[in-house]
Amino acid sequence: MAINFDKALGIHEQALYVRERRNEVLASNIANAETPGYKARDIDFRAVLGQAAATPPAQLSVQQTHAGHQQLGPVGGLNPNMADEQLMYRIPKQSSLDGNTVEAHVEQAEFADNALRYQSTLQFLGSRFSSLKSILQGGR
Repeated sequence: MAINFDKALGIHEQALYVRERRNEVLASNIANAETPGYKARDIDFRAVLGQAAATPPAQLSVQQTHAGHQQLGPVGGLNPNMADEQLMYRIPKQSSLDGNTVEAHVEQAEFADNALRYQSTLQFLGSRFSSLKSILQGGR
């Protein structure tokens, strides 16, 4: 019997990837808070995840390397460039004289919120993997 991880994990795998990418973008904004002319950027999480849900994942086959291994069905994945295609510039509430659009307090709050949501998604996926492991072991 083939295991379909796409059905077991749902959209949460893609959500984890998009949140990770968003953390990188927000961290870059914070790191460049004092760089003249730097333009703060962000990813519209809902738009990227909505696009990921509407786009069929790339189907990759998994090779069975040993006769004793479980046979896996095709594995899907998020287009790695999808989050980058949705990068947008943040419009500041108060502009800076040097052209920098980073508002440190906004970026830090967004980073903390996104990191918390990333951790929640990671814990959810961990529980799903624990459930799958239990099922594969016959409920032991």
